[in-house]
Amino acid sequence: MESVRFKNRTWDVAADLRFPEGFDKTEKYPAIICAHPISSCKEQTAGNIYAQRLTELGYVTLTFDASHQGESGGEPRYLEDPATRVEDFRCAVDYLVSLDHIDADRIGVLGVCGGGGYATNATMTDHRIKALATVVGANYGRLVREGGLAALEAIGQQRTAEARGTEPVLTTYCPNSPEELEQAGITDIDVVEAVDYYRTPRAQSPGSPNKLRLSGLEAAFGFDAYHLADKLLTQPLQIIVGSVPGAFGSYRDGFELFDKARSEHKDIFVVEGASHYDLYDQPDAVDQAFTKLEPFFKENL
Repeated sequence: MESVRFKNRTWDVAADLRFPEGFDKTEKYPAIICAHPISSCKEQTAGNIYAQRLTELGYVTLTFDASHQGESGGEPRYLEDPATRVEDFRCAVDYLVSLDHIDADRIGVLGVCGGGGYATNATMTDHRIKALATVVGANYGRLVREGGLAALEAIGQQRTAEARGTEPVLTTYCPNSPEELEQAGITDIDVVEAVDYYRTPRAQSPGSPNKLRLSGLEAAFGFDAYHLADKLLTQPLQIIVGSVPGAFGSYRDGFELFDKARSEHKDIFVVEGASHYDLYDQPDAVDQAFTKLEPFFKENL
C-alpha cells in the first residue's frame, strides 16, 4: 500500500493506493475507487475491508479521505459538502488516468453508505467510470431532510453568527459513546450500531472524529444523490443492501436507486439478516456481498 495525494481545486486529497500481489508496474491494471461512508475515513470499512478484498482479487484500489475531513486538505474543517464530495470522485479518476499502470478504460467505483450515494451522483456525469457498486448506499440529502426543515432556521442563524465573528459550532453525527447513547434513550438499530462501530475499539479511528460543522449543512438539504439517475446513470450497477432496515434508510434507498437507474445491466442483492453496519465489517455479511461484487467487477472491468 502507498500513501498518495491528488488535487481537488487547490488542496490535497489524501488517499491509500493498494496494489495486488505480484504487481508489475509495466502492465496495465483495472482500478476501483472505494468511497467511505459519511463521518468515516479511508482507514475504516472502505479501505480495510472492501478495498483490501478487491485488491486481493487483482485490482488496484484507491481509497481517499473526503475533502475537509481526515488527512485531506480543504477549509473549513469537518465540512460535509455534497458538491465537493462528488468532485472528489472526478479528481480521483483524474489521478488514476495519469498513472501508467492503470487501464483508463477499466475504472470502477464502490461506495459504502453515504459514499455510495456520492459515488452514484459522480458516476452519472463521469462516464470514465465504467461500473458502479453500492454497499448499503444512502442518499444523504434525503436523510437530512427527514430530520425536519426547521433545522434550516437554526443553521441560518448559526451562519449569521459566524459571519459576525462567532466561532463555528461543531456537532456530532452520532452519540460520542455508548454511555451517551444510553442517556439519550435512542434504540434505533442504525444509530446503536453506528456508535458501536465508530465510537468503540471495533473501528474507532483518528480520521473519523465524529465532528460535523453545523453551518455547512444547508447544502445537504438541497442535494439528491439520485436526481437524474433515470436519465444519466447508464453504467452497469450492482446494489447491495441488508434486509434489516434502520433510520439511515439504506434499504429503501437501494430499491429507489434500482428502480430509477437507466442502466440496462443492474442488480440489487439483499443480504438476509444483515443490518446496515453488518455490511461494514462482519465477515459473513461481507462474504455474501462479495458473491455479487466479485463477478460484477470481473464482468464489467
